[in-house]
Amino acid sequence: MRQLLESRGIQLTKSLGQNFLHDGNQLRRIVASAGLIPTDRVLEIGPGLGPLTESLLTQSASVFAIEKDERLVQVLRERFPSFRGGIEINAPPLESTVEQVTENLSIGSFEEGGLLHADALRWLQATRRDWTGWKLVANLPYSVASPILVELAMALVPPDRMVATLQAEVVRRIAAAPDTDDYGILTLLLGLQFEVKEWFGIPRSCFYPAPEVDSACVTLIRRPAPLLGPTESENFVRLVKLAFSQRRKMMLKLLKQQWPADLLAESFEACGISTTERAEKLGVETFVALTQLLGRNLPH
Repeated sequence: MRQLLESRGIQLTKSLGQNFLHDGNQLRRIVASAGLIPTDRVLEIGPGLGPLTESLLTQSASVFAIEKDERLVQVLRERFPSFRGGIEINAPPLESTVEQVTENLSIGSFEEGGLLHADALRWLQATRRDWTGWKLVANLPYSVASPILVELAMALVPPDRMVATLQAEVVRRIAAAPDTDDYGILTLLLGLQFEVKEWFGIPRSCFYPAPEVDSACVTLIRRPAPLLGPTESENFVRLVKLAFSQRRKMMLKLLKQQWPADLLAESFEACGISTTERAEKLGVETFVALTQLLGRNLPH
């Protein structure tokens, strides 16, 4: 990797979180966690120089990769023939309408794979889609890893599986149990649609350049059936964010900013929640039940 970068005069940009995983054993472990079959379509965000991409292309039907750094896009196109002459569009602006986004994407279809030069987070925010039959397998840019995972989890239909390498502390938050320090909004936003299957640590020495933080790979499996419908899911997000807006405060007091006290008291009792409970004590199923009970009385 060092030789390739030096030969092209590419200096890595710290702001883009460019720490490339090069260890063969770890790459094979990540691919194994994805459980790929020949008909799978894979989304890879931040392919970098393509060490993971190489394995994904040999084990799946197609790979759709999104890379922000134009210098690396050129390297990827040279390395992988299937990326040559592929998608050549930029992410639509966040203020784009659904019609504008659809028109922009019609320039090239990514259903059969390709390489998109774009800011992945902005693209996902502007592109609401059905990811049925897709799997995310990626060494995510650490600075935007959490919002990328949340955007995918909140899609019309999320990917079947997400295998992501990111900061170990973020993985601990994703996998946290209620009433622990790591448990919070991220746990719940991903837990609504996904269950954690497994996760494992990856040493810093497996990356070039070595990151300043510990890393880990987590495997998330989409729940067999949604816990909530689309509208209820949006309400769930709003409820969870308000409940955790001041972590150490009693949840009932926080929710009274938006809902009548009598409705909250009735709903808390039906869910078996103490009026003095804090949000960090409650599991995803309890938040789901509370969302359903509050129903149409959620704030606009």
